[in-house]
Amino acid sequence: MSDLQTISANKAFGGVQGVYRHSSAATGTDMTFSVFVPDHEAGATLPVLWYLSGLTCTHANVTDKGEYRRACAEAGIIFIAPDTSPRGEGVADDAAYDFGQGAGFYVDATEEPWAPHFRMRSYIEDELPALIAAEFPVDMARQGITGHSMGGHGALTIGLRNAGRFKSISAFAPIVSPLDCPWGEKALGGYLGDDRLAWRSYDACALIADGARVPDLLVDQGDADQFLAEQLKPELLRAACDAAGIDLTLRLQPGYDHSYYFISTFMADHVRWHAQRLG
Repeated sequence: MSDLQTISANKAFGGVQGVYRHSSAATGTDMTFSVFVPDHEAGATLPVLWYLSGLTCTHANVTDKGEYRRACAEAGIIFIAPDTSPRGEGVADDAAYDFGQGAGFYVDATEEPWAPHFRMRSYIEDELPALIAAEFPVDMARQGITGHSMGGHGALTIGLRNAGRFKSISAFAPIVSPLDCPWGEKALGGYLGDDRLAWRSYDACALIADGARVPDLLVDQGDADQFLAEQLKPELLRAACDAAGIDLTLRLQPGYDHSYYFISTFMADHVRWHAQRLG
């Protein structure tokens, strides 16, 4: 039995924007997420687009600022935005913005004190999809995934690891190779330990080098992004995709930074791109 609680539900573009909470077995905490369900015929099931958020974010950032609802209503796509980490009393944390609560990096941690609760890979890949399938009018045979920054890393790695599940994968300013940037080295080292071989399943470029294949990817990246050169390095994803024969559409957008002004500008493009692949 699900313990799903409705926190809020508001009509938007003919559909319902809801925020929900449930008790997660994966993280051992309550988890909050948002779901937009477009207007649809009774009994119909709709394709799903998952959106994974970046460092410091919750479900609320994209829900409040992502500007996806009109495009999802027009395309008939359900939009799901989970949180980025476990939270609450008894959950380990760190004073830095790029580690601990709000910075789960979509991994299953193996190191203390993170291992008991920081199991975002299991939560996003297994537990939350099962809950969504049970509670919402979704067609789980038609799933796409996208995300921003740390969430772009999550979208790429989860999509590549589960290529049979996700028919479309895109990202906004993703961390394409945590093995090759300070954010990733800090997070993966802290959550997974020093064995860099254990990090490879959480690195999009390494997954591709190790044989993961999808037909195509869409990535938008602002060329005025303050994290572009040190942390994001989209050229590494370009090289990996070229070597593997993956059709990567990498769009460097002039003048855009790392913010939701950038994301909201190109969100409708991504929704339409996913809609073409989800049918």
